[in-house]
Amino acid sequence: MEEQRPLPVLSSEHQQEETDEMASLVYKVWNKQGTSNRSTAAFNIINSIIGSGIIGLPYALRQAGFPLGILLLLFVGYITDYSIILLIKGGNLAGTNSYQALVNKTYGYIGYLILSVLQFLYPFIAMISYNIITGDTLTKVFQRIPGVDQDNLLIGRHVIILCVTIIFTLPLSLYRNISKLGKVSFISLILTVVIVVVGIIRAITFSSQVPETENAWVFAKPNAVQAIGVMSFAFICHHNSFLIYDSLKEPTLSNWTRITHVSVSFAVFVSLVFATCGYVTFRGYTEGDIFENFCRDDDLATFGRFCYGITVILTFPLECFVTREVIANVFFNGNLTAICHVALTVVIVAVATSISLVYDCLGIVLELNGVLSATPLVFILPAACYLKLSEERWAHPDNLLSGLILGVGMLVMIVGFVMTVLHPQECSHGKEMPYCFLGNSSLYNNTFPYSQPTRQP
Repeated sequence: MEEQRPLPVLSSEHQQEETDEMASLVYKVWNKQGTSNRSTAAFNIINSIIGSGIIGLPYALRQAGFPLGILLLLFVGYITDYSIILLIKGGNLAGTNSYQALVNKTYGYIGYLILSVLQFLYPFIAMISYNIITGDTLTKVFQRIPGVDQDNLLIGRHVIILCVTIIFTLPLSLYRNISKLGKVSFISLILTVVIVVVGIIRAITFSSQVPETENAWVFAKPNAVQAIGVMSFAFICHHNSFLIYDSLKEPTLSNWTRITHVSVSFAVFVSLVFATCGYVTFRGYTEGDIFENFCRDDDLATFGRFCYGITVILTFPLECFVTREVIANVFFNGNLTAICHVALTVVIVAVATSISLVYDCLGIVLELNGVLSATPLVFILPAACYLKLSEERWAHPDNLLSGLILGVGMLVMIVGFVMTVLHPQECSHGKEMPYCFLGNSSLYNNTFPYSQPTRQP
């Protein structure tokens, strides 16, 4: 593999914009030219954002309170858009073309190690969550096939996760060029739109069958900070931003800004619609995995589960790319032979799959990964790097906003972690929700003597 040379150092934002096209030409000379066009890059960003995290957004609204949750979702979306661009600006100012190299040049080897741990943890835990979702959703899909025994071991979550890993996610993860996943990301995007449509239909047709719950429409709830963690997990794509940026045929800041605005705006719209429909339908019953709220005999929801299962299968390789790159940079100086590439990929996928086979509660996974990994990667590190590299006066809007983002990120990470540990989500994996038994009052009363969902302490 050819050694990557850094981008030319640009002294300020204004100089960077004025020499945008020149930077692109120099990049092509000093590095291998990328193969992604704007559409491919946008699909990869959207696919990276709309992964397993979107399924927990209705739960985030439950945690924060519906009105405040909507405002927080828009806020996190804006911060995501701003910080992705800020990250690439920082990379150009530092003359680096990776997140790790940027932090290493800005804060030294200690910062590099901290970033490497975070960059490894986020996508790795995301891979685990994808497998959990695959096992949850596809199990219920296969159980709805006529003539299939409900207790058949071949449709159990463990067998499904293993089969999906061997047949789909591992082969896709073996690609070496992320631009190869552009078509895969487009398919995932189409399926996500289908899932949102299913959510809208069910919000209209099923919400009246779900009993009202206490304080479902209050403005704010105490767990709002945890909700920001879940939202950060849903929106983060910073860990692979440089990979996608470097894959562009024209890797310029102006191109990247347009791609980011379009991608994040679309992701925010889809997330907002999905989160709203999910919460409005189930309110206080809303689970960390929204598809756990649907009844097993709901065929439309089963179709939605199938689409979402395919979506996360197609998103899994993006996270594996980042996990592998982090390990390669830390332990192999970024150079992997073909054999090492295959071996490392197999080990990463195998370990993630093994963990997902023994742990199946999604809500706590989303919360912890959000506050411990996603929040520093989205809020803290891009802002901290830019503040140290910026040559603008302290009152410059970019510096002021970066300082605000840094402070908010620190608060969310600390408070969110404490609250998640003290008040963890109660997982109801595999259980039918009480309103699914309303058609059979005796079964409902014997199985669920209380109509209200279990509340967190």
